[in-house]
Amino acid sequence: MGQTERILSVDSISAISEALNQSISELVVTTMMAQNFHWNVTGMAFGPLHELFQKIYEDHFEAQDELAERIKAIGGHANGMLGKMVADSKVLESDGKISDKEMIKLLAEAETTVASTLSGVAAISEKNGDLLTQDLAITRGQVHEKFAWLLNSHIK
Repeated sequence: MGQTERILSVDSISAISEALNQSISELVVTTMMAQNFHWNVTGMAFGPLHELFQKIYEDHFEAQDELAERIKAIGGHANGMLGKMVADSKVLESDGKISDKEMIKLLAEAETTVASTLSGVAAISEKNGDLLTQDLAITRGQVHEKFAWLLNSHIK
């Protein structure tokens, strides 16, 4: 049993794990959205967008693991069921049959949603005395806000 497990109550572990699993659900859908757009983007900005979308999905794939490992570190259960993640996510899937500007807009909105959910994770973690998860959530939230800014800069 790790140090964090001894400090956190069962209810705290449950609340924090649930919030982290929500973040992972949205992150999984956002990851696939970025990869889908990477595959399907066309137009004058193909090169830079193709690269940016790849940078995003590669970052997000690693982040999924980081968040899931935090759940396990505190003694929770990381949901690994894709169907549940898609169903639970506030980020909706896209078929990728849209313009490059629509891709940018949808992905920026997804990044903002993930950042907002991670902000909620930070608040729940602080309330439950888990400053390590709070720090992780804040750091990841800042990454998603930056990606939203980078994406929105292409269309504003």
